[in-house]
Amino acid sequence: MMKRGKREWVGAWTVLFAGFVVAGCAEQAAPDTEAASEVGLAFNTPASTTFHEPMAEEVHLANIRQLTFGGNNAESYFSADGTRLIFQRQDSVSTGCDQEYVMNIDGSDMRRVSNGKGRTTCGFFIQGDTRIMYASTQAHAPACPARPDDSMGYVWPIGHLELYTANPDGSDTRQVTDNGTYNAEATATPDGERVIFTSTLDGDIELYTMKVDGSDIRRITNRVGYDGGAFYSPDGSKIVWRAQYPETAADSADYLALLGQRMVRPSKLELWVADADGSNARQITNLGAAAFAPFFHPDGQRIIFSSNHASADGRSFELFMVNVDGSGLTQVTYSNDFNSFPMFSPDGSKLVFASNRHGSEPRETNLFIADWIE
Repeated sequence: MMKRGKREWVGAWTVLFAGFVVAGCAEQAAPDTEAASEVGLAFNTPASTTFHEPMAEEVHLANIRQLTFGGNNAESYFSADGTRLIFQRQDSVSTGCDQEYVMNIDGSDMRRVSNGKGRTTCGFFIQGDTRIMYASTQAHAPACPARPDDSMGYVWPIGHLELYTANPDGSDTRQVTDNGTYNAEATATPDGERVIFTSTLDGDIELYTMKVDGSDIRRITNRVGYDGGAFYSPDGSKIVWRAQYPETAADSADYLALLGQRMVRPSKLELWVADADGSNARQITNLGAAAFAPFFHPDGQRIIFSSNHASADGRSFELFMVNVDGSGLTQVTYSNDFNSFPMFSPDGSKLVFASNRHGSEPRETNLFIADWIE
């Protein structure tokens, strides 16, 4: 998921669920984007009228509305005013490349805001919702990147991505990084004027911050290993991210060998919290599994995230909440499939997330928005 994925990651995560058969059927048709090439192409989608009951144990969720129908849809993030979502979509479960889309929070007025070239991921609203930012492989090659060889085991690609900004309708696209490395997973400060992102700019997979125009780049993590998927707290004073650091010489050798091939093996990701400049970093989970896609609750004291640590075979990902000091771990979803990329609306009244629940075919990933019940 990694946005959430990815972030390029969502395609990698969904490979993990190839054996799942997801029951249910979508009541609305997905937009046909196979032949689309224009930036800002609108599909005139109506507001979704498809609602689902939460699982019996999902006491924090109510009025779950399904927003997308078919393909892989993930990493859906609210605009600062809480009225729109930006997300990445792959039209088919098994073919095609992610592109960036924007829609209203009821599923209406869906439009593609990327140009259809390469793979685009990691969309986010910036600068008071007047611009968006996303990552794309288009500068390296316009074709869809090939997936890693299965002989490498379960790995994520760290491809050639650069960061771009555009108007919310996809017009006026501007490239803001140009270093030929991996630059993705960008999210913004509460005022939308600065972003935190993941990059291999200095050789390792680290977190950096910069102004939205690409200037004033600052590296804020300095430990060998994978650091990624960071978000700011509601007041901008802290960050949360996922990390995996080699623990043995064999781990280090495997990590560095894969890094040289632009890949990483995300077997045990834990969550970390730090001040916004990277100082006072501390690990807040120790689950020994994959914990990723963390996001702060608007109260700034809790973090919601996805993990497979409670799954007997590691194949089910549920949403969990934990306090910023690592205490109070609680489970939020109970659908026994893939649930990830959660984000609270700015006022905390709603939660948007991606899930395999109610899919029309195995591994289909759709977006859902629910009322949040404390």
